Amino acid sequence: MPGSNPLFATKPLAQLLEELHGEQRLRRVLGPVQLSALGVGAIIGAGIFVATGSAAHNVAGPALMVSYVVAGLTCIFAALCYAEFASMVPVAGSAYTYAYATLGELFAWIMGWDLVLEYAVGSATVANGWSGYFQSVIAKFGISLPAALSGPPIVYDTVTGHFVQTAGLINLPAVLVVAVVTAVLVKGIQESASFNAVMVGVKLAAVLFVIAVGAFYVSPENWHPFAPYGMSGLSVFGKPLMGQVNAGGQPVGMLAGAAIIFFAYIGFDSVSTHAEEAKNPRRDVPIGIIASLLICTVLYIAVVAVLTGMVPYTKISVDAGVSDAFKQVGLPWAEFIIAAAGVAGITSVLLVLMLSGPRVFLAMARDGMVPRGFFGDVHPRFKTPHRSTILIGVFVAFLTGFLPIDALLHLTNIGTLFAFLAVCVAVLIMRRTNPTAERPFKVPFYPVVPILGIFSCLLLMMSLPVANWYRLIGWLLIGLVIYFGYSRRHSELRRRNGLVAR
Repeated sequence: MPGSNPLFATKPLAQLLEELHGEQRLRRVLGPVQLSALGVGAIIGAGIFVATGSAAHNVAGPALMVSYVVAGLTCIFAALCYAEFASMVPVAGSAYTYAYATLGELFAWIMGWDLVLEYAVGSATVANGWSGYFQSVIAKFGISLPAALSGPPIVYDTVTGHFVQTAGLINLPAVLVVAVVTAVLVKGIQESASFNAVMVGVKLAAVLFVIAVGAFYVSPENWHPFAPYGMSGLSVFGKPLMGQVNAGGQPVGMLAGAAIIFFAYIGFDSVSTHAEEAKNPRRDVPIGIIASLLICTVLYIAVVAVLTGMVPYTKISVDAGVSDAFKQVGLPWAEFIIAAAGVAGITSVLLVLMLSGPRVFLAMARDGMVPRGFFGDVHPRFKTPHRSTILIGVFVAFLTGFLPIDALLHLTNIGTLFAFLAVCVAVLIMRRTNPTAERPFKVPFYPVVPILGIFSCLLLMMSLPVANWYRLIGWLLIGLVIYFGYSRRHSELRRRNGLVAR
């Protein structure tokens, strides 16, 4: 606002609501079931099919069940805050838009840049996991790709902490699936949602199969000891504070497991980026956010209970824990079913994550934070942000095709937790600055829920390896250079306030 520091100028709520009626709007075609399916599609994927095995074997043991509860509670606190904002301001942009309304322009830029990191790196990580599952499926038919086309030229060795050269030149399956998903996203949100719904149905059937069939092979003695690595594992910026550490000096235990498997929950917040495409966003978006998260939390805990009950945690495969567990109990035919469902499940995660990034850019373009002519352009027939969708597709394809994406996996975690924390803070601020604003959905037990959300997000952020803090800070510094070099001079809010020339 004039007279105050323009770096912290907030975008009035009335202006956000006014923009709902402008041109270049997205098509409102999504109902609560489709939004919930998008949420489930974004959440269930590589996290449960891949990361669970490694986390149970190396970090938490059977106590990983509690790790999923802790991570799920953290997400529920944040989800309730997201739902309140999404019902108040049903426009594209998610945490970026919420930060602009409460924390100011600079924080909004940081949040938007952080979301781009979350969705782009998350998409590349998921595409990498898709490639692995796809190659395991075709291997059942005696088909294998040449080494040069099956992986990136370098990978990250998590044990030594060094980059290792491989025989690969490009991860071709990952690049191809990104290209196909990009084409689907450009075509339209209705087609994307329909495609996603089919993929969600396939993987939900697979998850229910794992739970229903695997339950007959559970041996309760495999749950003892329940917490072989302890119930803590807390660290602060990479320094162990409480609990055990592994040979590499990294914390292990239930809390450490929660920080690692948090990747399995990433995606529910993407529902809020589609508020502008919801038929009745004030009602449907909160339903989509909360329903998808609750469904996935229950399924996750059940899968981990079955997995750690079928085989001792020390024998769980770190590469494909779920499918290998069925193989160990004498059901090798189930391995193919789970791997095939994994391909479908991970495809839907990739679709929703890549669907979300362009919507954040669209919101930033409308505010002048990035070039409006490119990032703000909506296709006249498809009504999708097609240019930014293609750009993000190319960027994700490069990341997953040539770079050691496993080195960036936890960077997605810390970026997402940072966004969740900001939304929880924003709810506290908005309740004070706009107490009379219409809130079709309100965070229950206010202010306890937002405060618990802030605390739990910080707890998990601090429990991540310290290298992720360095990478996050580096990414944000690049963003600040862009902000002060371009965005500050093209800000629509500054232009309205007479701080920059038209």
